[in-house]
Amino acid sequence: MARANTYLAPLSLIFLAGSLVMLFFIILSAVTNNTPLNETYFLAADTSGITGARPVTQWAYFYICGAGNTDCSQAWPAPPLGYAWSGSPANAPAELVGSYGGDTTSFFYYYMWRFGWVFYLIALVFSVLAFFAGFVACCGRLGSAIAGFMALVALFFHTIAVSLMTAAFVKMRNAFIAAGRDASLGRYAFGFSWGSWTALLIAAILFCVGIRGTGEASGGARLSGRRWGRQRSVRSRRSYDMNGRRVKEDYA
Repeated sequence: MARANTYLAPLSLIFLAGSLVMLFFIILSAVTNNTPLNETYFLAADTSGITGARPVTQWAYFYICGAGNTDCSQAWPAPPLGYAWSGSPANAPAELVGSYGGDTTSFFYYYMWRFGWVFYLIALVFSVLAFFAGFVACCGRLGSAIAGFMALVALFFHTIAVSLMTAAFVKMRNAFIAAGRDASLGRYAFGFSWGSWTALLIAAILFCVGIRGTGEASGGARLSGRRWGRQRSVRSRRSYDMNGRRVKEDYA
């Protein structure tokens, strides 16, 4: 019997591929000077006058850069946000500075971004696994179940990552503005983050619908067969009973 939902697996793969592309744009931000990587950052802020800081600082995934994602630092895994300036800096917003990251970053911002940074990578790993499992989903329900499970796990970590990222950089922007400095969120990084999350959510739903739809179709066919068999057996019994009564009447 042909599957009634064969289009769902390829459609899920398209959304999942889109989610992966946007995730890679975030992770590779500031790696090259090409669009959109040179325009992808989480926050841009006026940091002039802060000890050891650039006039304008942009926070990317691996780097802390100047305007236009130029003059970047060396790549760091989960770089403390306070690496934009020197330890115990003067003129920095007090809310952002603390004893973490070499006396550059407060407890809240140090751990919010560190965990958010890691969860982005975990979401990427499970999204890749779900993508390859999606090709098996084109063949049957088991593949859809595996791909759906991987996509849901990726969605779980992706949700944590974008939530922590949003909370950290929105509060950081507000701290700069409260200190009388210009600051703005990176539209590309935020757009890619939440766009990737939305595409992953749609892909996970489609994988799960693919499992349910196939089960309902085959279940309906089996149920219809049982009903037809039951009706035929009832008619046979009635016919037998009627014949039995006729025979009995004849002998009477």
